[in-house]
Parts: sequence; C-alpha cells; structure tokens
Amino acid sequence: MTANKQTLFWLGLFAVLFILLAVLRDILLPFVVGAAIAYLLDPLADRLETFGLSRLWATVVIVSIFGLLFVLGIVFLLPLLIEQLIDLAAKLPGYLQSVRELATGYLEKWFGNDWMNSKFGLGGDIKTLAEKAAGWVGQVLSSVWSGGLALVNFLALLVITPVVAFYLLLDWDRMIAHVSSWLPRNHAVTIRKIASDINDVMSGFVRGQVTVLFILGLFYVVGLTLIGLNFGLLIGLGAGLISFIPFVGPIVGFVVGGAVAVVQFWPDWHWVVAVISVFMVGQAIEGNVLSPMIVGDRVRLHPVWLIFALFVFGYLFGFVGMLLAVPLAAAIGVLVRFALGVYLESPLYLGETKTGKRKR
Repeated sequence: MTANKQTLFWLGLFAVLFILLAVLRDILLPFVVGAAIAYLLDPLADRLETFGLSRLWATVVIVSIFGLLFVLGIVFLLPLLIEQLIDLAAKLPGYLQSVRELATGYLEKWFGNDWMNSKFGLGGDIKTLAEKAAGWVGQVLSSVWSGGLALVNFLALLVITPVVAFYLLLDWDRMIAHVSSWLPRNHAVTIRKIASDINDVMSGFVRGQVTVLFILGLFYVVGLTLIGLNFGLLIGLGAGLISFIPFVGPIVGFVVGGAVAVVQFWPDWHWVVAVISVFMVGQAIEGNVLSPMIVGDRVRLHPVWLIFALFVFGYLFGFVGMLLAVPLAAAIGVLVRFALGVYLESPLYLGETKTGKRKR
C-alpha cells in the first residue's frame, strides 16, 4: 500500500469514527464515563498487581471501594445538593432584587437619583428579568428530566457504567497490547511514540486535574460552610467541579457566592469579604501550588485552546463532547506538534538547492 493510500485509509477511518460519535452521542454517556473511570484507575490496578494481587482481584477491590464511595455519595450527598439547588432556584430572583436594591440605594446616595437614572437607566426592575431567567432555567431542567432519553442515560450511568468500568479496567492492558499488535508494521514505532506522548499529556492533565478539582472543591465547601454561607455546599462543590474550565469556576463561585453573602450578611461586610476571600485564596492556591505540583508543566495545554475545545466538542456532541474535549484536545495538540516537527525537517520548509541538497 502506498503512502497516499495509507493516508486516505486513516483519514477515512477517522471520518467514520467521527460520524459514529456524532450519530451515537445520545447513548454514549455511560460508556464514555466507564472508559474514563477505567483509564483513571488503571495505574492503581497496576500498583496493586505489584503487591501480588491478580488483575481480577485488583479490579474487584478498586471497583468495590469506589462503588461504595459512590453509593454513599448518592445516599447522603445528592439529596442535600438537590434540596439546596431547588431552594436556590426559588430564591434567586429575590436575591438578585435585593442586590439590585442595595446597589441602587448606595449609588443614588452618592450620585443622586436623577443622575443615575439618566446615565445608567437603573429605574428598570431587575426582578422581572431575574424571574424570566429563573423560569427559563426551570423549563430547561424540566424538559431535560422529563425526556425519556435523559432518564435512560441517568439509569445507564447507575447500572451500565460500573459494569463497563469493571470490564475495561480488567482487560485494559490486554486491550492496549492487542491494539498495538494491529498497527502497520512500517509505522508502528512512530505511532507508539505518538501514543505514548498523548498518554503522557492526558494522564498528566486528566488525573492531575481531577485531583486538583477534588481538593479545590473540598476547600471551597469547608471554607464556605465554616463561614455559614447559605448553600455553601452547593456553591463550593459546583465552583470546584467546573474549575476544569480555566477561570470559570472561581468567577462563578465569586459571583454567586458574593451575591448570596451580600443578601445574607449585609451590612456586616466582614463576612462578605470572607466569602470572596475563600475564592481568591482558592484560586491562588490552585494556580501557585496545586497545579504546578500535581499537574506540572508537561501538559502543554494552553487555556485558550482548552476553552475552545470545550466549546467546539460541547457544541458538536453535547455533554459527551465536553467529557471528550480534554483528551481529544491533548491528542490533537500532540499530533500538531509531531506534524510541525516533520514539517520543520522536510524540504517543504528547508528548501532544496539545484544539487538536491537541503538548505540550512
């Protein structure tokens, strides 16, 4: 097979995989989550094997422990989060109205009522807008949960995902060996090198980032709970979990937590400052301590590229696309760097003299 035919074959294969992913995206969630869990836990299974456990028993121990933790989270944590979410959604319009009235009162006191209305139009009622926004969010959530496919996906996450994770974790090394044996002989070494680079980037980012998000979410929850902020568990955990999108987690926590703190504690502004400080300190720890120590510099994923990938894959494939965005972005980044290295060593970049020698 010529090089051109090989290129066309691989491009066609990737196109078929892309189309299948797009067509089946609505039912892939439990399988993607199961594969992600197996990938994250594979090093732990390898470590247990070094202690003398068989792969089967290592998999059973790991899945049992994490399954127990998941069940405990569902039993004790999920009802509380749902209760706080419903309560926050109901009180959100009133919170926004209270913040608006408080801000308007101080601005009118400083600048005068007529001047503020003429310059910024603060005479409008933000409560109406907030109620519309809350109503829209409620309709979206209602439509999502009432959809049959969403219910199937939720049940599949509880039933199918553990099964998928168990079997993939059990057979992970064997599957990698089989896939490696299928590689074209002429390019096997190069492909394995690229795959190793992709795995280094993905493992460094995904496993490291999961650890960072867990620590950050725990820090937010503990800090806000000690302060006594309403919905501290929901706000802290939510801000920590969405921190995988650069800057979004702390900004969302800062805005929502700050608004709730103003309504709850004002005029005792010390507690408002304390709530805001929790997110500022958390962001400082994440940027200067956690990420450098746990994730490291080898990831080489620019925040702008990561945000772009999340938007693109989320738009194309929905929530499944957002789960796949980070590993696919890492893989694409490795492939682009490899292609750039080949280009910089090729006659297309170096040029050729009339004698056929490359210029330097």
